[in-house]
Amino acid sequence: MISRIIFSDKTLSLTLPGSLTCNSRAKSMKDSDLKDSPVYSFPPIADFQSRVLILGTMPGKESLRRYAYYAHPQNAFWKILFALFTHPFSANYGDRKEMLLQNRIALWDVLKTCTRPSSLDTDIRKEEPNDLHQFLLHHQNISEIFFNGKGAAGYFRKYFPDITLPNQTLPSTSPAHAVKWESKLEAWQILINTGNK
Repeated sequence: MISRIIFSDKTLSLTLPGSLTCNSRAKSMKDSDLKDSPVYSFPPIADFQSRVLILGTMPGKESLRRYAYYAHPQNAFWKILFALFTHPFSANYGDRKEMLLQNRIALWDVLKTCTRPSSLDTDIRKEEPNDLHQFLLHHQNISEIFFNGKGAAGYFRKYFPDITLPNQTLPSTSPAHAVKWESKLEAWQILINTGNK
């Protein structure tokens, strides 16, 4: 049984118990590739100890280029999470993934694919959701879901009205959401207690 989902910076091929299978290959994305061609989300970062699931909408342009969650240097996600759990900040993506797992946090996106010429959720078209039902079936320790922004929450409620786990929408960590970092940090502090219940 696979007990951890950590993907390399290049290739991942993963089969979970049952029918949930993730296969991804990283490639460089140019701006022209994002206008009309579908883009795809990444595999989840999770293991079977995860108790909290953070859901975004879809990786932005910089994340797609780097094949890494929240890769835009002005996105506050990693800065907030490292501060919350008092880990020394690291720009190393492997360290970032490990920090999430150590704190029982899973990370994924609501959408599997869409077309989007920019990084804005308002530009999303032709979207398809990830299979959250299968994911939660195989990660039954997850007891609460947090959305990174209203966009993720909206798509979750559109496609998964039958998932009744407690959930809460947190301020988007995107630089497009013009709120002070300190205010975002305060709102995200709810993760500290939830992930360690």
